[in-house]
Amino acid sequence: MSSSTGQSAPFPPRVALVVAVLTVSTSAIFIRLADAPPLVVAVYRCVIATAVLGAIGWRECRRELPLLTRRERWIAVGTGLALAVHFAAWISSLSYTTVASSLVLVNTTPLWVALMSPFVAAERVRGATWLGIVVSVLGCVVIGVADMQSTGEGFVLTGSALWGDLLALLGAWLCGIYMLAGRRLRRSLSLLPYVTVCYGTAALFLLCFALLNGDLLLGYSWETCGWLFMVALVPQLIGHSSYNYALKYVSAALTAVVSLGESVGATLMAWLFLHETPSVLALIGGGVVMCGVLLALRSERASS
Repeated sequence: MSSSTGQSAPFPPRVALVVAVLTVSTSAIFIRLADAPPLVVAVYRCVIATAVLGAIGWRECRRELPLLTRRERWIAVGTGLALAVHFAAWISSLSYTTVASSLVLVNTTPLWVALMSPFVAAERVRGATWLGIVVSVLGCVVIGVADMQSTGEGFVLTGSALWGDLLALLGAWLCGIYMLAGRRLRRSLSLLPYVTVCYGTAALFLLCFALLNGDLLLGYSWETCGWLFMVALVPQLIGHSSYNYALKYVSAALTAVVSLGESVGATLMAWLFLHETPSVLALIGGGVVMCGVLLALRSERASS
């Protein structure tokens, strides 16, 4: 599997992936503290991130974006749409199925990225990377089972639950498309123009979704606004942008499997800040996830 574009990275991409996992892991904490509907949180995180990035990188945006081909512009719009639908589908799935079932299904993203990589990104996935992906996804399943045991939730085979499961699976597919399209477009755009157009497009689509859902966009307390700003600053602006930085230098498959470390990071942060003690089974699942991530990293390093 090709692990780079042949360009030297000004900042180590594997360090960027670590930063991404740590910062995106805070997302659940900040969302829990923000007293706002899920789609409103998604709108604000993308709008604020776009405004900050646009202010910082407007010169690069003005220089690079007009040079995109028509096909690349459609890819940019498609990337933002994929991110927006990923947020909307996964968040909506939580209203129909159990949290654990939703997380297990949305965490299958690396499998779909690996399956699509040869066709979309022309990247062959090595056997060792496949092993890391399978091990990590199995670890996420263990965490999901642990969540079901701790909350009393189980796999419910009702029509609404199946609809929720399909929405979570759609979220996984769209996240995979988001990563693969980002891998393709990052070859033509530097980081700031890419993330600005991606988050900006996602913000527009999410705004439409929120309005169609009847969500109020204004009138929240200053405390909620503060947590919405934190969601935009840490997991979106720093976290997602770190993933998008790494996509220029490492494969989409590796980026996807490393992102599963978020489930481990979120569990640890919930323990530290929300006093939610993880079960033994959840800790075992987290260990399995990290073993899979390390296998994938080792495979990527060997192919460099």
